[in-house]
Amino acid sequence: MRHSGRGYNSLLMAARSLSIAVKALRQLGPRAVAQYALYTLQLRSGWLRAQTPPGGKPQPSSQIQPWLQSAPPAQLRKLLGRQQRALLAEADEVLAGKVRLFGGEPRALKLAAGQPLQHWTAYTTAMPDGSDIKPVWEVGRMAWATVLARAYWLSGDERYAEGLWQRVERFMRTNPVNMGPQWSSAQEVALRLMALAFSYTLVAGAKATTAARRGALSQTLAAHAERIPPSLSYAQAQNNNHLLSEALGLWTAGVLLPEHPQAADWQQLGRRHFTEGVACQIAPDGAYSQHSANYQRLMLQLATWAHTLAAAEQHALPAATLERLQAACSWLFSLLDTESGQAANLGPNDGANVLPFSVLPFSDYRPALQAAAAALGVPGLPAGPWNELCAWLGLRPPRSVRARRTAQAQQPIRLESGQAWGYLRSAHFTGRPGHADQLHLDLWWRGFNIAQDAGTYLYNASAPWNNALAGTAVHNTLMLDGADQMTRAGRFLWLDFAQATVLQHSSRAASGEHNGYRKLGLTHRRSVQAGPGEWLVRDEVLGETRGHHGRLHWLLPDWPWRIAGDTLHLRSPKGRVSIQVTGHTLSLLRASKRLHGRAATSPTAGWVSTSYASKQAALALVVELEGDALQHIVTRFVFPK
Repeated sequence: MRHSGRGYNSLLMAARSLSIAVKALRQLGPRAVAQYALYTLQLRSGWLRAQTPPGGKPQPSSQIQPWLQSAPPAQLRKLLGRQQRALLAEADEVLAGKVRLFGGEPRALKLAAGQPLQHWTAYTTAMPDGSDIKPVWEVGRMAWATVLARAYWLSGDERYAEGLWQRVERFMRTNPVNMGPQWSSAQEVALRLMALAFSYTLVAGAKATTAARRGALSQTLAAHAERIPPSLSYAQAQNNNHLLSEALGLWTAGVLLPEHPQAADWQQLGRRHFTEGVACQIAPDGAYSQHSANYQRLMLQLATWAHTLAAAEQHALPAATLERLQAACSWLFSLLDTESGQAANLGPNDGANVLPFSVLPFSDYRPALQAAAAALGVPGLPAGPWNELCAWLGLRPPRSVRARRTAQAQQPIRLESGQAWGYLRSAHFTGRPGHADQLHLDLWWRGFNIAQDAGTYLYNASAPWNNALAGTAVHNTLMLDGADQMTRAGRFLWLDFAQATVLQHSSRAASGEHNGYRKLGLTHRRSVQAGPGEWLVRDEVLGETRGHHGRLHWLLPDWPWRIAGDTLHLRSPKGRVSIQVTGHTLSLLRASKRLHGRAATSPTAGWVSTSYASKQAALALVVELEGDALQHIVTRFVFPK
């Protein structure tokens, strides 16, 4: 029997879909699959629409009870010094109709999400025109409102309080409850609720904060809280920051609206899901299930907020929860470059900064880590402008230590020598991987990220930029036979997990291997040795290498360059940095173009994204190898003394 080409392709696609479904059930676990199936049933049956009617359900007026105790304005002005001008300037931008999304440049503040609006169940991760929904959601998180609130608290200028109320009111008019993309994600609803709670705390005493506005806000906050529970099965299936955010949204509403008939239920449900989420999502060594530096920061920001809620109830977080969060804080400190305040750009980076209460840039992790250390009772950094978030949340800055170390954990593998430090990626996945990046090496020197992680750029875009920087090819590791280390089953789904084994780890030397190429009968092993002016990286492929080919990749800063034989010389602002791949021919790519050598390029080669929706040119050093050459590859990074 002959099949038409279309019918045969349909059969192949159906077989592949069935195979992926079986793998997902086995590798992700029946509970997550069942919860997602429940959400899908609720969505398609119309149950979710019935539970969240357009315009929302009638809400009683409730007294809003702020619980945060921000530092007095005089104390904050002293802490910020001249930097307070940056905060007031950003607030003036908002009043002028501009907003900075994902830490980027000012753009028009669009409070309306487009008309006509449909019920939130009609939206996905893209807008109806196919464009990325994340910039729309980012406006809905209302970081701009917290900027105006902080400016009012600091200056007492009523323009900022009135400007805040006018924009919040316009947002709610143009995005009515349960209508449009701003209500399509319960996580976004929860984060907006938290931003409104913080902002109200600071402008509660302003002349612009009338009784009518207080009453309207209490109903708005209650409507936000009511949107969250019906779709919790989706957050439970994801078992990531969605669940933690939505739990805190409910908990916040319960504390903020103590007179509301559902306040106690919201508090109880929020506390339970938050503590259960922490137990499931954070490994004993502190690694977060999303395998991402920025998501780990987000999780710690949520934990810091949870601490304020527990303190308002005159309780502490449970001991087991606190222990996991303390380990998570230490884990992220180990990825911090203390000179620049940046962290290794590990894993997915969606630009999230859910407590953006600092004049320091998005890329600076110190405010979030300092506040988390204060809330969780672990040592932090010496005093500095990064103490600002502590002040806004009423936290006493933590005691500081000279150097940060991860407490007796194999993860993360941080190496240090002289003015350089590095992170060797070697994960054992128990949850969904974010990137196929085993044995990626991130290398830093004097505040510069020398060997870089490409980041994310965009989740939702036309090819090739639909989460394209998650693959093995753009990471600082060895790719074999042109294959990713794991099977890519969707934009955000990896199957056939590549698992790493740490073979040795000290402060100046480490080695590990991963089994991502087991189908080829091959194992990639990497060892790193850190010296005062030279870092040595040895890559080996174990197994029969004849007939196989490899691609070694290093993503480097876009600095002036020169190649001499097997060595690339870069002219950094602080002296020449050299990268030698001993005895091999080098190729150099930049912004999708080949600058030197013969290696094939691609649209995603030679780019780095330090925050969402932003990408910059970078240098991609590529070495192509065949057969026996894969058995021993040596890369030397040499730094000025």
